Amino acid sequence: MSSSNEVLLLERHDRVALLTLNRPQKLNAFSLELHQAFMTAIEQVRQDDSIWTLVITGAGRGFCSGADLSRSPGSQREAELGQNVLLDELKWFGRQTLAVASLDKPVIAAVNGVAAGMGMSLSLACDLRVGGDRTRFRTAMVERSRCPDSGMSWFLTRILGYARAADLVLTSRDVSSEEAYRLGLLDRFVGAEDVVAAALQLAQDISELPPVAVRTSKRVLQHALKSDLPSALAYEATGLTRARSATNDAREAVNAFLEKRAPRYTGT
Repeated sequence: MSSSNEVLLLERHDRVALLTLNRPQKLNAFSLELHQAFMTAIEQVRQDDSIWTLVITGAGRGFCSGADLSRSPGSQREAELGQNVLLDELKWFGRQTLAVASLDKPVIAAVNGVAAGMGMSLSLACDLRVGGDRTRFRTAMVERSRCPDSGMSWFLTRILGYARAADLVLTSRDVSSEEAYRLGLLDRFVGAEDVVAAALQLAQDISELPPVAVRTSKRVLQHALKSDLPSALAYEATGLTRARSATNDAREAVNAFLEKRAPRYTGT
């Protein structure tokens, strides 16, 4: 699978899909066109069983600078949006965040440059973040007379804790790559030129594992974020059956261990 248009690139690297926001002249800010292409691509990845992991990055020197205030879906006059859009409590940016966060395949952000506003939220919605020397985060909400959106309040408080999340939101200050790694905004820190390659390698490493077990594990982890211990234990017990429901892979895991060889998983 390989497709491209003016604003989005979607490439295949074996079992890994690489999705590149392609508006470098705008630091990959989301326009209406990019948003629509992005949602279509996420659904394509969701439906394609041959894709086991997804990497999201940006073209040029930025990951994503947020919403293009002149060309985003929200820049249209209210009268042009229609009743369903006006009554949508999640709004277009909330639905975009939900599309990424609810994808039960591993999603890795290769944060190659600035991630600001909704772009920072997009990176936080991913399971893992890889960055380098040129990586920079900025909440960029309060300074624009806004409050956190696109899931920023939900993800940031869970990743950093309340006080550190409040520090970044209320000051709207830049967070360097080194501080981001120390705080936990980045999970891997590599050379500036190696961010995408490192993210792809991480995705490939995950893709060597049985995909149904991986996807089930992601569901179990996300469920634990909003449950008490007894509920988490019950969901884990249910997940064990689901994780082993790909019978060929379950058998291969045992055989490879007994035969002391590398397993070859098929997702079946």
